[in-house]
Amino acid sequence: MGRYLLRRLLQLVPVFIGTTFMIYYLVWVMVPGDPFAGKCGERPCPPGFVAMMTEKFQLDQPWYVQYATYMKNLFQGDFGTTWSGRSINEIIVAAYPNTLKLALVALAIEAVIGLTAGVLSGLRRNSFLDNLVLVSTLFLIALPIFVIGFLLQWLFGVQWHIVEPTVSSEMRLSELIVPGFVLGSASMAYIARVARTSISENRRSDYVRTAIAKGLPMRRVVGVHLLRNSLIPVVTLLGTDLGALMGGAIVTEGIFNIKGIGGTVYRAITTKESATVVSIVVILVVVYLVMNLLVDLLYAALDPRIRYE
Repeated sequence: MGRYLLRRLLQLVPVFIGTTFMIYYLVWVMVPGDPFAGKCGERPCPPGFVAMMTEKFQLDQPWYVQYATYMKNLFQGDFGTTWSGRSINEIIVAAYPNTLKLALVALAIEAVIGLTAGVLSGLRRNSFLDNLVLVSTLFLIALPIFVIGFLLQWLFGVQWHIVEPTVSSEMRLSELIVPGFVLGSASMAYIARVARTSISENRRSDYVRTAIAKGLPMRRVVGVHLLRNSLIPVVTLLGTDLGALMGGAIVTEGIFNIKGIGGTVYRAITTKESATVVSIVVILVVVYLVMNLLVDLLYAALDPRIRYE
């Protein structure tokens, strides 16, 4: 396992460098427009201000020199500053924990509900429960997130007064259940369908029939043999979904008034704060890489043959 872990860690290095390079190049080089447009209101920025900011952000240097400087500062823990002089580190520290809490709640909800629904429907194919899971998951996939969000906010928050319509600054767990369900609703539906298909296919395998023929209790057959071999595609979805949930929380955070990374990215894009956009996306890349590594390790734990390939 140690050699397998080391090999996977070494593979992450070129991926990280390549993705950060692409992000920086696309944002700073490929995106058209004057970086100083709108920074001084309706009037053009004074030449002195433009010269000062150009020197501060090294805009007069080639883009690859800027990228090398950014990466050097990044490895020192410095994400840079915005055009207004605010530290991007402060922005990330203020916004990322809120989005991370929301994403983890959404991930837990989709894992528990989606996996439970998928396993039960896979064990009882063509039953009422199976048909109910298929219809409800199709309903969740078809509806846009903002429709589900506004519907649950109005129903639970306005009509029934079960929860607050918006999330407070304390970000209590009870307040994040409804937004977490909204954020993870589509992924939960996919997980339920993938788990259902995997369970139903592996249930007809020889090792399951052998375990049943040996007289093992059905709970052990499902929990030890069937579920373990059916979890690999589900683990793939769950592992790669954390980054997607954090990056795609703009709508959910807007509906429930959560001061997270989604709204920060949106404001940075509209105000052309390229340094903020790059830094936030780089952290999302790190989240994806870490989760991908954890998924690979779980693969090796679920199926020991993988680590020896």
